[in-house]
Amino acid sequence: MAPVVVCRLVSPMRPMPSGAAPSAQEFVINTEPVEFMQYSGERHLQSMIDLISLDLSEPYSVFTYRYFIKNWPELCVLAHLRGECIGVVICKLDQHRESFRGYVGMLVVTKPHRNLKLGSALVARALRVMRAAGADECVLEVESTNKGALRLYENLGFIRDKRLERYYLSGNDAYRMKLLFPLPETPETPETEDDAPRE
Repeated sequence: MAPVVVCRLVSPMRPMPSGAAPSAQEFVINTEPVEFMQYSGERHLQSMIDLISLDLSEPYSVFTYRYFIKNWPELCVLAHLRGECIGVVICKLDQHRESFRGYVGMLVVTKPHRNLKLGSALVARALRVMRAAGADECVLEVESTNKGALRLYENLGFIRDKRLERYYLSGNDAYRMKLLFPLPETPETPETEDDAPRE
């Protein structure tokens, strides 16, 4: 029997306190809630590595993982179902020239739980944390042949910024994708007598 999904995705554009995590009850598979959590220690590390190494085409050393989770643990979001890690997104946020830029480094969902918008839910949570921290934009790379991933990111508001030839070790091209966060709203200042237009 195919999994039944009841899903309420939170908009990645809605502000939330930095480091805060959305409710774990917002995503349900076969009536069981998926628990979303931010990286909180070594107990998560090996399950993340095992999950990512099975699916991503590029090999990563443990030092790569530690670079991300040591500096940006709030941007490493895991999805657990019945105590098993079924998805993870790993990101960073730092200064890039004149922009405060987020970056999605890795996104993996286990095969039985794909096509359920779980990947979108993971990325959306990371984007909310980025925006709350003041990010101007977020970028990532996707294999040009990975139509599912391209569709996922485009549905979240990313656009194809440029094509990177032979970007991956496999020789495949990549698309650099970019999402620009909306400018923060500035409160309207009441017009004073000095500011008022004069005839």
